[in-house]
Amino acid sequence: MAELYEWEVEDDDFWENTGKKVASRNLWISIPSLLCGFAVWLYWSVITVQMLNLGFPFSNADLFTLSAIAGLAGATLRIPSSFLVRVSGGRNTIFFTTALLMIPAVGTGFALLSQDTPLWMFQVLAFLSGFGGGNFASSMSNISFFYPKRTQGLALGLNAGLGNAGVTTMQILIPVVMTFGVFESPMVLKTTSGTLIGKIAAGTETWIHNAGFVWLLLLVPLAFLGWFKMDTIRTQSVSPDIGSPLTSFGRISGMLGMAFIPAVAGLYVILPNPTGLGWTWAKYPIIGLVIWSTVLLLKQMRGEVRPNLRRQFKIFGNKHTWIMSVIYTMTFGSFIGYSAGFALAIKVIFGFQHVMVDGVMTHDMVNPDGPSALTYAWMGPFIGAFIRPVGGWIADKLGGARVTEWVSVTMVASALGVAYFMKQAYQSATPQDHFVPFFLLFLVLFAATGVGNGSTFRTIAMVFEQEQRGPVLGWTSAVAAYGAFVVPQEFGEQIANRTPEIALYAFAAFYAVCLVVNRRYYLGSKAEYSNP
Repeated sequence: MAELYEWEVEDDDFWENTGKKVASRNLWISIPSLLCGFAVWLYWSVITVQMLNLGFPFSNADLFTLSAIAGLAGATLRIPSSFLVRVSGGRNTIFFTTALLMIPAVGTGFALLSQDTPLWMFQVLAFLSGFGGGNFASSMSNISFFYPKRTQGLALGLNAGLGNAGVTTMQILIPVVMTFGVFESPMVLKTTSGTLIGKIAAGTETWIHNAGFVWLLLLVPLAFLGWFKMDTIRTQSVSPDIGSPLTSFGRISGMLGMAFIPAVAGLYVILPNPTGLGWTWAKYPIIGLVIWSTVLLLKQMRGEVRPNLRRQFKIFGNKHTWIMSVIYTMTFGSFIGYSAGFALAIKVIFGFQHVMVDGVMTHDMVNPDGPSALTYAWMGPFIGAFIRPVGGWIADKLGGARVTEWVSVTMVASALGVAYFMKQAYQSATPQDHFVPFFLLFLVLFAATGVGNGSTFRTIAMVFEQEQRGPVLGWTSAVAAYGAFVVPQEFGEQIANRTPEIALYAFAAFYAVCLVVNRRYYLGSKAEYSNP
């Protein structure tokens, strides 16, 4: 561990002789820490499927709500996390935010020990899982300062892509650890479940609480590794005045706490009764109010934090901050949203038969030939995460905006294809007949989001100067992360309306808008930054 008062990575000699080794060490500690953050944030996408298989007394809509709560909390916590590195330092931030993940992990493990645990307890734990979502912004901001512009696409792609792999790691690891006893007594499956290698029959014992406890095996050593081996850049443009570690931890706690207030208020307004007011029709303006309120509250911070935040808030006066927020929502917002809702969507659409009974379409008869969601759902996030560094590398060679345009076209086409087969399946007594084309097109969609995640960050690296680059990376990721709330919420609402394909039609329309925006500002004849 060191405090780096000299850091000139744009100087080739400094980079080759000093910078590269230090940057690599910090990157390879940052990646597994971020991986665990994604795992804890998104593990409700798997846990809710197994809760359904075990017969927990909650509706499909209730279970989709857990992923949505974690999604909105994580996205909102990314807003203060975007600015943590400057006011608290990279090492302090990564250590403390990684340690915070132990709270929801332990709590979830204990809550899953009993089917009598009330829904509100799971909702609180889903909210606290948002710590993992917030960590992305601070991690990406921190790593951006360690690398020169010419390698930003690959470096940020590795950090984000392998960090995103926490979704896949979780979707593979949790079904496995639930198959053997480590803590307490098992529960018995009421419907078919599965793992990476295939189905698990109803009547089999399972240890669902391992889904929370298992993450302590990684989080404890990673917290120590971050504390003893990571560095803090103390230059004027990065973290010039951070105080003692305890002061930094207090700042982090205060800034994250500020974000809790609008996040809780927003969820109360949006979530259905009896949890909230049920104003689902107002979710988009409410999300806007949550974002605005969080920034406003952060502006009220006192002491040394205030001038530091004011300096970073200059990004909001740059229109490209907002343009890139929209474009990155198309890529990362889709990736994280689909990751949160994919498994449960497979279970609900293909795990049940959809048959007419007395002239009414019903969706509650178990489909014995349906695919196991836990066998297949990991593949989409796996492709999206591991192709992200490739997207960054290609963007370094060909230009970020050009690659983003190809991605946009692919996402429009594949989303429309998914919508078509989703509609066919949800109206069929044998929905499994439509699973293969649905699944393959969804994999294409995931792959496109991964490539686009890398290409958009390449564009950001070229458009913004060094001091603004980190905060912009964090801010755009915060806005895009609301996809983890919007996608499960839309799936839940449209499935309740018996029209799940409508969600994909709406997403395809949004992708088309992003295609136009990207070309207007970064590729067309009037582009302000030509093919950055």
